[in-house]
Amino acid sequence: MFFQKSAGVEWLLVFLGNPGEEYEGTRHNVAWAVADALAEELNVPIQRLKFRALTHVCDVGGHRAMLMKPVTYMNLSGQAAGEAARFYHLPPERVLVVCDDVALPPGRLRLRAQGSSGGHNGLKSIQQHLGSDAYPRLRLGVGQKPHPDYDLADWVLGRPAGADAQAVQRAVRRAAQAIPLILAQGVERAQGQVNRSEEN
Repeated sequence: MFFQKSAGVEWLLVFLGNPGEEYEGTRHNVAWAVADALAEELNVPIQRLKFRALTHVCDVGGHRAMLMKPVTYMNLSGQAAGEAARFYHLPPERVLVVCDDVALPPGRLRLRAQGSSGGHNGLKSIQQHLGSDAYPRLRLGVGQKPHPDYDLADWVLGRPAGADAQAVQRAVRRAAQAIPLILAQGVERAQGQVNRSEEN
């Protein structure tokens, strides 16, 4: 698919999470926290319901971008992203997905231009609906479950506490600050800087 500007939107920023108060503050919803932090910095609301998501179009890093919080639940996130990408004629490399990652320590950021879903249901859905794994993703570490017998769903739908919560909160702010940099510089150039901005 070729890149063509449509309706002024050059990037799609997809923040994965689950709608509903019961999911606020959970590990699986850290990307929604990033969306809210970015919206706060940009002084814009993410509230227009479009493409099965709460959205807002604004300037981010010198580019017109649609901020998107799918309201379809995590495992169906690709429906919203795919529909919007097709409408705006955006190739996968112009769809930046922000999500949680249990394989990374709490507070760690990892930017990649493409790759596997790593078992993440939201990323599986994105890949299915974009028809490609060549979309950039910014992952925020939430830490691994405490022992092998611990249910993964219970872990990601739980809330971090103590030092983990503080590390995740700092990462949320760093991720919100990194997104304009990613769009301004491009994924490859921004990768080194973003991936180095980790907790000591």
